[in-house]
Amino acid sequence: MNEMSPLDSLKGIGEKTRQIFERAGISDIGDLLHYYPRGYETFEEITPIGEIYEKNQAALYGEIVSPLNLRRVRSLSIVTAVIRDQTGTIQVTWYNMPYLKNSLKAGSRYVFRGKVIRKKQQMFLEQPAVFHVEEYLESRNLMQPVYPMSEGLTNKMVQKAVRQALDSAELEKEYLPLEIREKYQLAEYNFALEQIHFPKDEHHMRMARHRLVFDEFLLFILAVRSLKEGREKVVPSYPLEDKEIVDGVIQKLPFTLTGAQKRVWQELKIELTSKDTVTARLIQGDVGSGKTILAVLALFLTAANGLQGAMMVPTEVLARQHYESITSLIEDLKLPYHVELLTGSMTAKQKKQAYERIESQETDIIVGTHALIQEKVHYRKLALVITDEQHRFGVRQREALSQKGSLPHTIVMSATPIPRTLAVILYGDLDISLVDELPANRLPIKNCVVDTSYREKAYTFIKKQVEEGRQAYVICPMVEESEAMEAENVIEYAQRLKERLPAFIQVEYLHGKMKPKEKNEVMERFLRNEIQVLVSTTVVEVGVNVPNATVMMIENAERFGLAQLHQLRGRVGRGKYQSYCILMYGVDSKKTKERLGILNRSNDGFYIAEEDLKLRGPGDLFGIRQSGILDFKLGDIFQDASILKEASDTAGKLLEESNKFLSKDTPLFKKMMKFAKLSHGMLNL
Repeated sequence: MNEMSPLDSLKGIGEKTRQIFERAGISDIGDLLHYYPRGYETFEEITPIGEIYEKNQAALYGEIVSPLNLRRVRSLSIVTAVIRDQTGTIQVTWYNMPYLKNSLKAGSRYVFRGKVIRKKQQMFLEQPAVFHVEEYLESRNLMQPVYPMSEGLTNKMVQKAVRQALDSAELEKEYLPLEIREKYQLAEYNFALEQIHFPKDEHHMRMARHRLVFDEFLLFILAVRSLKEGREKVVPSYPLEDKEIVDGVIQKLPFTLTGAQKRVWQELKIELTSKDTVTARLIQGDVGSGKTILAVLALFLTAANGLQGAMMVPTEVLARQHYESITSLIEDLKLPYHVELLTGSMTAKQKKQAYERIESQETDIIVGTHALIQEKVHYRKLALVITDEQHRFGVRQREALSQKGSLPHTIVMSATPIPRTLAVILYGDLDISLVDELPANRLPIKNCVVDTSYREKAYTFIKKQVEEGRQAYVICPMVEESEAMEAENVIEYAQRLKERLPAFIQVEYLHGKMKPKEKNEVMERFLRNEIQVLVSTTVVEVGVNVPNATVMMIENAERFGLAQLHQLRGRVGRGKYQSYCILMYGVDSKKTKERLGILNRSNDGFYIAEEDLKLRGPGDLFGIRQSGILDFKLGDIFQDASILKEASDTAGKLLEESNKFLSKDTPLFKKMMKFAKLSHGMLNL
């Protein structure tokens, strides 16, 4: 058995269990061993039920009083039970674990370990793990791995499978050259794998994590730089010529380009009209800095040359919004171009007609989601590819769109603020332009950082804004990084908010478990102001422009990275009205106030990113991650910035001496080729 062996080569994993693991992206032993813990726990003493208190993580030893009850709320299954000991009783709740109804019997005694919460003056134990008492006592004082969960997958299942794989699989041989390991004090690969899952102590866990984070960064950087090397050796199939019609468009726009926009447009135009360079450029700019108009100008330049340009965005609502705004601009300026919309939710007939128009070049500009890279889409003369919110697409995903044309120019755009020192490393296959100026007519967002005692005042403020015709977002964090818990949290919060706000205010929720069609419908209704208050998880972080939304209230703001909070804040402040961001923290600490204070005093995303980089350190091993920014399995570009730089230096050395380190027979080259599979789509190699 080795890392390539199928998962069902492990004892105890049959067809049904294999399917549960596959839903979590685990199909072979290698996937399993790289399914890293998201944290560790040390089990506490068992507490009598009568002595528990709210927000406490507690282990209770009790008897199940009656048969478990199973009910369903939309896509969630909810199992409840009552347990008791000599000091009292408590209700226990599990989400999306319906099988417990048959596996836990009334009269049985177990240790139940979960979070204690209070609802309407009553205590509940939520989503507890269940142990036989002997098993629990044996696990005391050990660092227990806690894995990301998905439907049907339990922590115990993953632990057991990983332990068996480590004990019985023939693991990979060390592939990093000894001189590199010694230079950066990197643990041996198999030792790191063992200790990341079952660490002897915190010191060993840190050693393991350092090595595996280094590997993630190194393999990513090597793959990205090899892409750039390949591109630098080619000339464009479709060199563009400068066209006066585009200069005319700039003159007729209903606004004046900022100095930063003019500078970046000149960089783009020079590159796009070069005869010997294929454009591969990242346009980084803060929320609201006007990156989209630069993309539109590039599309118009392409169309003016009789060629096709495509723009891929992460959500259907945003695709439709871009399509409508580009179409409107073309009509207003009387331009001779045709725009096509292509999304996954279109009917088969609509798609077929769109494919025909694209292939016959009846359409010049194509806007859409990942539907743009489907096999059935054939472009006639695709000369320009633009991807919006680059970090939502893997490097290879945008390469897949590029390959729809014959060596087209590539522009990627991102509002995610990443310090330039890190961006140069992470986007190593791209040149970088920075739109570092906001339009003069933008009203700065007013911020406040408050604790939960401010919540009622916040609700009153939201009510007042809605009465004035405005709209609001309320963001809830994921709870325990579980989609089931996330959904329930948002649903319950929205229900409480409906009860708290007047009946004329329409409150709805949005979360990641909803089907794409449902999410699109909710966002469309919010866009039309049929919904005044949208309670959501971070799925709204990217996706739609609602100029009428003026309030962004974020619950438990301390759970988010600063870059992500800034992204969320950027959902408001997009229209002519004064906008507000309320950052509400649930954990009152000096560190929390220091971090959130950065957002309070600045709306500049790049300043915020630099300050975040200074605050984050190697001690924050499994703390707040910057969701969505090149989603490495273990590494975080902020807290692991020093490792990222080490990996970048190492990649440069390895590529310089590629004959020695990266020839096809070397273990490192073979590992690099396997990297994409283990990265679960970040590169999509």
